[in-house]
Amino acid sequence: MSINMQADRLARAVRRASLTMVHAAGLGHPGGDLSAADVLAVLYASILNVDPGDPTRPDRDRFILSKGHCSGALYATLAECGFFPREWLADYMKPLSRFSGHPDRNKLPGIEANTGPLGHGLPIGVGAAKAAQITGSSWRVFVMTGDGELQEGSNWEAAMAASTFGLDNLTVIVDRNGLQQGDRTELTVQLEPLAERWRAFGWAVREVDGHDIAALTRTFRSAPFEAGKPNCVIARTRKGRGVSFIEDRVEWHHRVPTAQELAAALTELGGGETAA
Repeated sequence: MSINMQADRLARAVRRASLTMVHAAGLGHPGGDLSAADVLAVLYASILNVDPGDPTRPDRDRFILSKGHCSGALYATLAECGFFPREWLADYMKPLSRFSGHPDRNKLPGIEANTGPLGHGLPIGVGAAKAAQITGSSWRVFVMTGDGELQEGSNWEAAMAASTFGLDNLTVIVDRNGLQQGDRTELTVQLEPLAERWRAFGWAVREVDGHDIAALTRTFRSAPFEAGKPNCVIARTRKGRGVSFIEDRVEWHHRVPTAQELAAALTELGGGETAA
């Protein structure tokens, strides 16, 4: 099986699993889970140097999900990649579960940082990338942010620091689906021209279709885009990607599918096989 086919199958499995988890728990953020699935699948299928059998290996790449409310997609990805059994996902959001609404690095293998309060992931990533630079280590840091999350000023403080330090071992991926809780991002706090904003902060920027597996793979493999500059990938996505009645609908930021809606969604997504 080709790498692109493997990533496509992984993304489909992540979408199916995360929706099922949200329905069972009665809680979650399905729209953002679905928009992030292709990026996560490409990273874990072919980009990240990680080992499910040795998840704390010192030379591993670090991935931080700054938009931690979309933990369902990350948990499903890690399970499909063998960091822990898929059966564990049934505990999603249960009281005292390892699978809380926001990732907790103390509870599960493969989680690099506790995230959820928006604007925290990139500052943590900058610190990790700086640590690699100081120690002369080869591992890289990838951080996924939401687009509405970029309204938090801590991101831009971190962006300034990253360019000052020349952290070309750091890549931020913006899940640019255009929606946040309650409304479209541009009707809340304007982000565009987003690429130029990142460039003004000293970053090398690429824009890509966040659902094009081949394009995502090429983009990530071409990093660093410019020597001495941190990398920003603006992934143009659709919230709720893959399910017609969820896609690009603001209410699905945190709406829970009914049993009937879940069945319809799983039919649309198809491919009930696992990614392995």
